[in-house]
Amino acid sequence: MGIDLLQVIEQVGREKEIDSAVLIEAVSAAILSASRKTLGSALDLRVEFNQRARCFTLYAVRKVVEEVLNHHVEISIDEAQSISPGAQLGDEIKSEMKAKEFGRIAAQTAKQVIIQRVREAERESVFQAFKARVGEMVGGVVQRVVKGNVIVNLGKAEAILPPREQLPREDHRTGDRVRAYVLDVKKLPRGSQIVLSRTHPGLLAKLLEIEVPEIYEGIVEIKAVARDAGERAKVAVASRDSNVDPVGACVGYRGSRVQAIVRELMGEKIDVIAWKDDPASFVRSALAPAEVESVEVIPETHTLKVLVVDGQLSLAIGKRGQNARLAAKLVGWKVDVKGRGEVQKELEEPITPECEASASVAESPPPAPLRLADLPGVGEKLADRLIEAGLDSCQKVANASEEVLVQVEGIGPKTAQKLIEVAKTALASRDAG
Repeated sequence: MGIDLLQVIEQVGREKEIDSAVLIEAVSAAILSASRKTLGSALDLRVEFNQRARCFTLYAVRKVVEEVLNHHVEISIDEAQSISPGAQLGDEIKSEMKAKEFGRIAAQTAKQVIIQRVREAERESVFQAFKARVGEMVGGVVQRVVKGNVIVNLGKAEAILPPREQLPREDHRTGDRVRAYVLDVKKLPRGSQIVLSRTHPGLLAKLLEIEVPEIYEGIVEIKAVARDAGERAKVAVASRDSNVDPVGACVGYRGSRVQAIVRELMGEKIDVIAWKDDPASFVRSALAPAEVESVEVIPETHTLKVLVVDGQLSLAIGKRGQNARLAAKLVGWKVDVKGRGEVQKELEEPITPECEASASVAESPPPAPLRLADLPGVGEKLADRLIEAGLDSCQKVANASEEVLVQVEGIGPKTAQKLIEVAKTALASRDAG
């Protein structure tokens, strides 16, 4: 078939970023499908593309046999050798078929095959392109908002920004430009689904890379990022050049560099901290602005016991435990924060005569520890938040002030008061038992 389609194929391949080989295979399949509609399905038809002649050729293939039972797909040895002198039994003989005018149905079938193959190739191309960009930042235009999901046009593909990956108080409207982190790429029957995120720590790292030339050039390195998206973030940076201050480079003159990122992230406060290899020194910086008195490192449990000066406990823990939680994520250790007054109070608790008497009896087992989650009104989630805030025992909750408790997420003044009463009652019941 003398159809010269190579130039068209190459042009379409460039426009849609599809490999020419894929398009050649698609056209071959289309010609084969149309030929079967015209010539019938009894023949074993095959299509080959001749790169040098720049054309497709249609062949009917027959197998060499001793006795021909089906002349459409079989050929005798004598006839085969008249076509190809070296033919042997079991060989395949190809006979070129003359071009025929395709009917309307055959032509429509060929068109549908080509369209389908091109669509599949486009989808695969998009999937592979964005799969390679997972972990990168992309920019696009908001196309529409459907049930809270923001559909973003990235040019060659659409992406989805789900509600859980959006910043609090963020309002997206059609036509708005948005920058986001490529979180995942999924292959679905109808194409690829590109999932974006505005809450991932990686987005903050990429924004810093854009705003801070020293990071882009590799002079300053981002060692760790912890985010409470839309509210506060902590970034640990280190310099490979002793003459470059990593914190100053990231903050910029009068905070110009970091403020550009703060605006992008809807006012999210960003603390830039110098990275330190020693976890004890690092956690001091991570808990700033709270003043740390001492840090005890417990490698066995990967825990840092932090003691802060009087009046600094609520500052160290932060609103709803945010400061301590972010510091723990940044350092990569469990951080147990206590105030000097709290520790002193525990040390000064007197031992009653009854306790002395019971302590002298070796057979009497110690009272069973009380789990926070076992307290009335305290579930596993609230217990986890209390532990993150450094209140990891009933005794600590009972001794805590309302001011400290209300800093934990989900706890108001009334709940704080009730928790203290419940913890004290539980401790008293245990001791009495």
